[in-house]
Amino acid sequence: MVRQLGHGGSERQLTEMAKALDRSRFTPHVGCFLEGTRADEMRTAGVPILVLPVHSFRSLSALAHARQLGRYVHENDIQIVHTYDWPLNCFAAPVARFYRVPVVLTSQRSHRDLRERWVRRVLRFTDRIADGIVINSESLRAELIESEGVPPAKIRLCHNGIDLDRFPAGDRQRPPALADASIVIGVVAVLRPEKGLATLVEAFAQIAPSNPRARLLIVGSGPTRQPLEELASKLGVSSQCMFQPSTAEVTPWLHAIDIFVLPSVSEAFSNSITEAMACGCCVLASRVGGNPEQVIDGETGLLFESGHATDLAARLAVVIADPVLRQRLAENGTRRVQEKFSLAASARRMEEIYDELLTERFRAR
Repeated sequence: MVRQLGHGGSERQLTEMAKALDRSRFTPHVGCFLEGTRADEMRTAGVPILVLPVHSFRSLSALAHARQLGRYVHENDIQIVHTYDWPLNCFAAPVARFYRVPVVLTSQRSHRDLRERWVRRVLRFTDRIADGIVINSESLRAELIESEGVPPAKIRLCHNGIDLDRFPAGDRQRPPALADASIVIGVVAVLRPEKGLATLVEAFAQIAPSNPRARLLIVGSGPTRQPLEELASKLGVSSQCMFQPSTAEVTPWLHAIDIFVLPSVSEAFSNSITEAMACGCCVLASRVGGNPEQVIDGETGLLFESGHATDLAARLAVVIADPVLRQRLAENGTRRVQEKFSLAASARRMEEIYDELLTERFRAR
């Protein structure tokens, strides 16, 4: 279950997981507060969708939708309810526990310091009532144990996985607007404050004078888009920047990017990094959260200090000046994704988690 079937990382992971689970053993259903761009994809794959239009946890309608969810899990003999983001952790996990669903799983897919205080209090409650908490990076394991007091035995790691057929390495292919670029530096992400994209614009402004044909490509939508465009204008690099709105088809844009940069100030396990590495980009990432689990510094990419534009600019200068290094990092990154972070590997791991918790529950009974 997830808040909305849209473009976000959690939504993408839920969609891919529902499609990839072994149908001889599992029958997936998807629940959400709002439909979105991925709803048709789910229905085409034969996955039923339950829409619970909860707009406020304080409204009487939320109670009605809680009863609706309770009826649905009983009518369909649902054995596992797995929530993928904090709104559904807060809403569906307690409802599933109340209606005695055998296994209730929550997820922690981002760091909790991004959430309001009341959300963190509710999540500590759901930590206690859940049978397990699925995380996507080791950095989250440490946070849950050290800061939230979660028993280690309750935590299950399942790295994000991607469909390698959808994100092939391929040749660099640029749209007409970027055809004359000497090198394309870019990112594909939801434009939120925690992505730290101002650092990328500032770093690009530092290397732009010595690379007049370099281009910065930012693909995504969100609240920081206008401030980023204003920053590019203030720094005098607007003519070298290209902004594109969010799209479900990100692979062509990734094939246009030579150097992919994710300058997050907070990150658990980035789908964007995995997809960029799979598509053959040379990846630079901030040294936060789960990024070092994906980008091995000097091996599958380069790391830099979060929020330090000068540090990022220095790393950019290195890979711009050394195409052999850039190619080696890109190829190593692609190989690492193929070996460690495929959708197939992630789906098999999730199936192991489901089997393990179901076995424990029925043994206890």
